[in-house]
Amino acid sequence: MRGTGAAAYGMYSCNVALSEVVSSLNRAGFDKQDICMVLSPAHPVSEVVRDTRIDGVESEDRALVTIGWVSEFGAVVIPTVGVFIRSQAFLRVLLTERKQTSQSCGSGTTLQDLGFPEREASRLSHEISDIGALVYVACPEGSRADKATELLRCAGACEAAAMSGASTAAAAAA
Repeated sequence: MRGTGAAAYGMYSCNVALSEVVSSLNRAGFDKQDICMVLSPAHPVSEVVRDTRIDGVESEDRALVTIGWVSEFGAVVIPTVGVFIRSQAFLRVLLTERKQTSQSCGSGTTLQDLGFPEREASRLSHEISDIGALVYVACPEGSRADKATELLRCAGACEAAAMSGASTAAAAAA
């Protein structure tokens, strides 16, 4: 299910602080609910979320803070670990469509749900596995996709681009 919204995305290595990327977007007026992240299961954030056996209070505090942080976004998808969805628009796009097609939660499937063509979704999915994270920004006002792309680049994206015909998450956020 694809709409005619616009979006921007950036690919980040595991050593880039995603909190800084998000802060940059927030300062420019992009809402956390319009942001979806797809993280490699090997990403440091993924490792904290996945680690449910917590021995010390310090580790427990870190895990709670991290889970609280990922819960603030429109969606965070960590293949083989879990999905956090706060936005109704991302819920419709990422879960309803998947139920209808009985597909598993993988980064390629998620990227197709967000409006990436199958070939691009496959390529980016492999890169997420190798690189670390994709930050997707739904831009209900299509003209803001270029601004989001520039912010993602300035925040250290190794690849960033705007896209039209993005998911219904972008269109539904309008």
